[in-house]
Amino acid sequence: MTSRAEARAVSRRSVRVPTAVSHLAVYTVLLLGVAVTSAPFVLSFATSLRTAPQYASSSPWSLPIPATLANYAALFGDRVDLTRPIGITLLVAAFTVATQLTFSVLAAFAFARLRFPGRDALFWVYLGTMMVPGAVTIIPLYMLMVEVGLRDTFWGLALPGMLGSPYAVFLLREYFRGIPQDLVDAARLDGATLPDILVEIILPLSRPILATLVLITVVSEWNAFLWPLVITSGERWRVLTVATAALQTQYNGNWTLVTAATTVALLPLLVLFLVFQRQIVRAIAITGFR
Repeated sequence: MTSRAEARAVSRRSVRVPTAVSHLAVYTVLLLGVAVTSAPFVLSFATSLRTAPQYASSSPWSLPIPATLANYAALFGDRVDLTRPIGITLLVAAFTVATQLTFSVLAAFAFARLRFPGRDALFWVYLGTMMVPGAVTIIPLYMLMVEVGLRDTFWGLALPGMLGSPYAVFLLREYFRGIPQDLVDAARLDGATLPDILVEIILPLSRPILATLVLITVVSEWNAFLWPLVITSGERWRVLTVATAALQTQYNGNWTLVTAATTVALLPLLVLFLVFQRQIVRAIAITGFR
């Protein structure tokens, strides 16, 4: 009995050692990943707390001593004012979220629950547009906006993202199809119309995927750069990403000011992540495994 107990103890210790080593290796890799991922953000924030002479005379990785908020104050002063670009970005993002979600829900409901000739073929053709790079459509879309007089306007910024996206329609369609058909049939027996079924049954059961799409759309619109750069030509409708990029040439590579602007642009997304981190984790699970 003693020999058996000793053998079991030895086997348990032999199992624990490789397990502990593997855990240590995993956490080491994760810590390295965190360091590599966060290093650019830390460097950008540290640079934004320096003056231009400090940045020129010290190492980028040294602590900004003394730290200064002069760059942030300059971003909302007389020469540079990011208040308008931030407001325009918020306006475009809010409009795009509301309209894109509305049209995506309607399209996904039709593809998931309505029966009409060519439904599946039309859906897969529409989904196939995801394979087309966005840069390919910029020139014809720009020419179209110029022809209808929407260049350098709010509608020129917002219309391309208004009518939904194949990605959103695909996610919503698959989620809607997962809702039990018995609920829909029971509602029809009670005299519910299609709008009633959508509003009172489908949408309340689809809150996780709707929250997912809201977060994805907000982040996408907040970070949009290429289309706003092409369709706008002045400062009237300049969004935050374009205004930040303009600082690089406007002030001859004043990187302390540019990094302060990028930090300001990043701050709302960090707040969004801290507030909705549970929904973001759920969004990753839904978009990755559903």
